[in-house]
Amino acid sequence: MAVVNTLVITGYGTNSHLETAHTARLAGSDRADVVHFSDIVAGRTRLEDYHFLIFPGGFLDGDDLGAAQTAAMRWRHLKDATGVLLQDRLRAFLDEGKLVLGICNGFQLLVKLGVLPALGAAYFERQASLGHNDSARYEDRWVHLLPNPDSPCVFTKGLPMLAMPVRHGEGKLIPRDAETLRRIEAEGLIALQYADPATGKPTQAYPLNPNGSPLGIAGLTDPSGRVLGLMPHPEAFHHVTNHPAWTRGELDPPGTMLFVNAVRYLRGQ
Repeated sequence: MAVVNTLVITGYGTNSHLETAHTARLAGSDRADVVHFSDIVAGRTRLEDYHFLIFPGGFLDGDDLGAAQTAAMRWRHLKDATGVLLQDRLRAFLDEGKLVLGICNGFQLLVKLGVLPALGAAYFERQASLGHNDSARYEDRWVHLLPNPDSPCVFTKGLPMLAMPVRHGEGKLIPRDAETLRRIEAEGLIALQYADPATGKPTQAYPLNPNGSPLGIAGLTDPSGRVLGLMPHPEAFHHVTNHPAWTRGELDPPGTMLFVNAVRYLRGQ
């Protein structure tokens, strides 16, 4: 059975790294190491030693210049101790068929770095961004998510509707233009949509859609299906008692299922 080592990046404002690593372990990852970004730059930790890379939630650089904007520039322009651009290290990680997950601030990072949606396999070309919620305020609530059965995303394969909390102020997906949004939908790169649990369908209605994202987009995948970015926090629902209605027995499948699918994929199951 293949070994699965997970790397969770921390530093510069992340605040969900510990529970993210814990959720990866619950999902069956053999290792889940929390590593500061500076250790990647210094060469003390190598991406090539891992199979599953996670960018967790938080407030990278205090969201100055826009959420995750500064972090995207670090990955794009900094070199490691051997003189290799970190962007090239990340590109090699993707080329090796490994998995990448970005949660909330991590999703913002992947979009601004151009890893998502990567239409036409144009990785590291920015094709979208994430802007302020239509409500013009920070949203902290539980939402329901509908996986797209037509998506190639390995994280969401076969999953039912999921419940997770959101906690963000800049979660509205803003495609580069109307054609980009059309292609994202047509090519199945919408991995998760905000949904109305009463109808089981995607929704634009606030507060079920907490940010006004078009087509109810809550998460995107890339054409390979091996990268997932989503605004809600799956790591915040890794145990039954995380659910606000658990004492009433009104339970939804946990966010851990996304991680379980990832680990199973890497094991070849």
